[in-house]
Amino acid sequence: MGCILNIDSAVASASVAVSQDGALLFEKYDDEARSHASMLGVFVDQALSFIDSRGLVLDAVAISKGPGSYTGLRVGVSMAKGICYGRGVKLLGIPTLQVLCVPTLLYAELPENALLCPMIDARRMEVYSALYDRSLKEIMPTSAVVIDQDSFKDVLDKQPVWFMGDGAEKCKNVIKHPNAYFVDGAVPSAKNMFVLAEKAFNQGEFQDIAYFEPFYLKDFIAIKPKPLF
Repeated sequence: MGCILNIDSAVASASVAVSQDGALLFEKYDDEARSHASMLGVFVDQALSFIDSRGLVLDAVAISKGPGSYTGLRVGVSMAKGICYGRGVKLLGIPTLQVLCVPTLLYAELPENALLCPMIDARRMEVYSALYDRSLKEIMPTSAVVIDQDSFKDVLDKQPVWFMGDGAEKCKNVIKHPNAYFVDGAVPSAKNMFVLAEKAFNQGEFQDIAYFEPFYLKDFIAIKPKPLF
């Protein structure tokens, strides 16, 4: 496995991590709202200094590609592309909603038929969400969803769903189905990216640096989820 610089700036927090051979070697995290412009560059410089000082060879940069805020994604993607061009390394794009799922997949005891529903908060009762199975196979594509008491009922009637992310916090008092489980404190973080980034690296899932664009929140129109089964 290669040495990967992981960058997350999709939502309010900013974080950077360095991974190699399945191990987390370096991490910096700041959860101060919208600190990307001031802190992310500092974290990236520290991460690159860490890599160089230990004689590591950077092979790729992984960026959390959204959905997320325009400003945060723009700053993060610009930095990632700059490093890729400057050091001649590959670019990896990791879905932010999948990153949100990683701690639950690693540390929670889930039944075989469990689904994961990461949520990023939007206006009023809107969230940006997707549905995955335990292998992170996409069951419902990334969508902007208007939440009400019947949201995901067709799925919840058949199997349990774990909801996580800041968008899930406001759904606790709305989605009351007995098959709905809510994970507290789940936030996107570069330290949770590296498992997905190393998998993408090993499978050769590299992005075209010149044309890569993240998923901005403005790219989605809110819907009510349709039955999936």
